[in-house]
Formats: sequence, structure tokens, C-alpha cells
Amino acid sequence: MNIIKRISMCVLALPLIGCTTVPTTARDKSLNNYVAKITAQDFLYDPMQTPIAQYYKTELSSGDDVSGATLIDDGLSAFVIRAAIARMATKTIDLQTYIYSNDFTSKVLIAELKSAADRGVKVRILLDDYGTKSDIVDVMLLNQHPNIEVKVFNTVRTRSKLLYYPQFLTDFNRLNSRMHNKLFIVDNIAYITGGRNVGSNYFYPETASNFSDTDVLFLGDMTKYATTSFDEYWNHHLSIPASAFPRARTKRGLKKLERNFEQLARDSAIDATRYNRIIAHAMHEFRYKHFDFSWGRGKFLADPPEKVEMTMAEKEAYRGDIIRALQHLWDKTKHSVYMSAAYFVPGQGGLEHILREEKSGVHMTIITNSLASTNAPTVYAKWEKYRKQLIESGADVYEFMVSAENMRGKEHDRERKQSSFSVMHSKTMVFDDDISWIGSFNLDPRSAYYNTENVAIFESKKFADKLRDMMIGDTKTSWHVTLDQDGDPVWTGMRPGDEKPRVYHTAPDTSIFRRMWKCITNLVPEKFV
Repeated sequence: MNIIKRISMCVLALPLIGCTTVPTTARDKSLNNYVAKITAQDFLYDPMQTPIAQYYKTELSSGDDVSGATLIDDGLSAFVIRAAIARMATKTIDLQTYIYSNDFTSKVLIAELKSAADRGVKVRILLDDYGTKSDIVDVMLLNQHPNIEVKVFNTVRTRSKLLYYPQFLTDFNRLNSRMHNKLFIVDNIAYITGGRNVGSNYFYPETASNFSDTDVLFLGDMTKYATTSFDEYWNHHLSIPASAFPRARTKRGLKKLERNFEQLARDSAIDATRYNRIIAHAMHEFRYKHFDFSWGRGKFLADPPEKVEMTMAEKEAYRGDIIRALQHLWDKTKHSVYMSAAYFVPGQGGLEHILREEKSGVHMTIITNSLASTNAPTVYAKWEKYRKQLIESGADVYEFMVSAENMRGKEHDRERKQSSFSVMHSKTMVFDDDISWIGSFNLDPRSAYYNTENVAIFESKKFADKLRDMMIGDTKTSWHVTLDQDGDPVWTGMRPGDEKPRVYHTAPDTSIFRRMWKCITNLVPEKFV
């Protein structure tokens, strides 16, 4: 046993008065008396008979495996559509998320879920423990509602702040993995997936730091596969009922949360009226088929929850459905690939694949974060290692501008940014202007080997054209990275009001300290970024 593990075990053995622990597996004897509130019986209904499906019954009945997809490319719309379909729910709602931020927007969303549960809708909420800091989030309190059940995936046993992180040393392989999946499923007929977690910086454009992201609302046959995946995680032994967390059982906490909901409505009566009017308008647009759906066929893919428990060697050798599908799509692509990747570290194998594609005539357009915009300088440091070879191969490489005023503009109907700092968070691709890829999967080692992820693959030229055009719009407000005669990177781009392009020979909008920190973080092994 190495010295670090010895020390960490000694620390964990220290007595700590009042220290709280929770089970790390549903097989723990402390959960022997657990009784599920929401069961398979609650899903014995025909999704096609729900109101959401009935509005589009003609399109959904046009053939086997037909689904509709509509692009959600700004944060406010992403929130409004979630709230609108939650209000239209009559049977079930499932929410799976990596991060739940417990801020204003998050509380408004869970108020919508509680409202749905109040009228009889069965609501399941699955949170990642590391991503949500689940002990303190208000959503845990909703587990006391008779129609709401909350679970936490991949828990850390000891909840004390002092002992929280030392546990990673003794159980690193499991706790280093995250349930990164993102799903919002309503009545088993409509679901939203993409890059957004639950938090104001994913939905509200006036936060100090905002994530520029992309979601898709799918309607139809694909949803049943998303629900099947959710069920696999929900029923996995690493999903722990919220009732195992002492803070989630406090009646006082739930009453306080309900009072907060009421106080919020009173204090913001005018804003609440306006908000309800907006949600009602979105519901009206959906009911009268004004949503811009593209119709086609698709697949929903997700890593199995067992990926979290694999050994390091098993994870690094893992090639699941998502990776195999990506390789298959690249192999059959003949003309072009557009990719918007928040964290792009392809690895040597991925690089060689892309270089072969470019050499064979498949043109690559890559959009990723700049050093100024990224919230992960370690990832950017690894991205630099591949950038030069990609540019030399002929790929067009763009890095996202951090400036708020340079975000996707009105000409793309994407009025989303007021924040002082913006991080690109999308994970989308378009192959041959025909097949679209969207989900939680980043093109980096963490998504490939450690985290669990989900993606939707949709075959519709009409939808692919919309997603491609959105990415082309993003290139206009990103830095185009090329190489000078010495092979060093050059950043070229225009901000609003510029009469001619700006040219930089060092990373734009960064200080020397930011660049130094990036160099330091480059010491982290690539497989751990």
C-alpha cells in the first residue's frame, strides 16, 4: 500500500463528532426498508395518448421510428421550453443532471416540477453527487412530496467537509467518474438533451459567467430509449434514495422551501405575471404546432452506469456505443464535419483519424474555447498540443471569443448574452450536412474514459442544415486560428464595430498570469483532464 493511501486511511479513521455518512450502494443494509414511491406501474400508459403527443399525432403517425427535433440555441428559450412542457405533463417527468446549482433559476424550475407533482404527475429526479453537492440543495427536500422521488448517483460516503476529499484517494477510480448525463423527459414522449445542466449560468444571460450552450427538444419514438437509459441509472445500485440523507428528511426544511416559493411569488408579482404569460405563450405555440420541428429518424445512446465502477485499465480500454457510433459516422462521412466542442482533446488516435479524414477530402471545421473563454485551462493546454497539426492538415480552427458583445447576434436569432464572461459549452457535430450529433459527450479523455455520457444522433437534412448554420454563425464571432511562417498560431477576428480584422500573436483577451497558469496546468497528465 503506497504512502498516500496509508495517510488518507489514517485521516479517515480520525473520530469526528457529528460526522454524517450515507450509503454508497443501494445494497447497503440501512436501505433494507426503502420502498419506492414511483414504480414501473406508473409508466403503464400509452405516450401517444398524452396531450403532448396528440398535438403532433399526424406527424408522429407518419411512419415507424419517426421523431421530431427542434433546436434550442439560447438559454432563456431552453428554460421556457422546459417549464412549458412540464406544465403540459399529465403522467411523468424525469430529470437527470450532473449539476444542480441551487440558485434562483434552479429553484424556479423545481417549483415547476413540484407544481406538476401537485396535480398528480410522477416526478423522478436523479442528481450526480459530486456535481450537485447534494446535501445542501433544495431539490433534495422535494423527496418528501408523495409524487416526487429524488436519488443521488455515485455518492461520497462521509459528508464532513474535512473528510470529503481525502476519500477520493482511497476510492479514486469510482469517485473520479461523474454521471455527466443530461435529460429532461416528459410523458415518455418528449425529451430535451444537450449540454445544459440546471443553473442560472446555463439559462439566464445576465449572470457574471454564462455558458453558451445548445439543446434539442425531441418528440416521438426516440424518447422511449432515453427513458430506458434513465431507468437503468435510476435502478442501479449506485443510485441512493434522498431519504438516506439526513438533511433531505427535515420537515422544517421543506416548509421553509415552500414558504420561499410563496414569498418569491409575492415579492415578484409583476415579474411572475410576465413569466407566466411567457410560459403560456410557449405552450400555445406548441399546441398550435408553431414549433420549428424537423422530422426524421434517430438514435439515443448512453454509457451504462457500470462504467463508473470499471477499473482504470477497463475504462481506458472501454469502447462503448457512443465511441463506436462516432467512429462509424466519421468512417462513412465523405465531404464535411462541423464540430462545436467545448473541451476538445482528441488524443493521438482521434488526431490520426481526423488527419486521415482531412487527407481523404473530408473537410473539418472545429470550434472550441479560447484560453480566455475556457473554464478549464488544463484542457486548453492539452488542446494546443493538437491544434497545429489540425491546421496544417487543412482543417479550419476557431476559438470562441470571450467578449459578451460578440456573441451570436440577432441575425441568427440568438440574443443570449449580457454577461461579462462567456464559456462555450456546446457538444454538437454535423456530418455531411445530413446527420446531427448532440448531447453531453465532450471530445476529451474524461468523456471517453471516466464520465458517463449520452448523445442523440438524428438523421434529417433540414435539422442538420439548421445546426450547421448555427455553427457557421459562431465562427463569425470566434477567432480564426491560423499559422504564421514560423508555424506559430495567429488569431484573427472582428468585434462589433471593427472596420478591419484584429490580429493577435498571443492568446487574445488573456493576461500573462492566465498564460502562465495554463503552462503550469499542462503538467497534469492528459488522461486526467
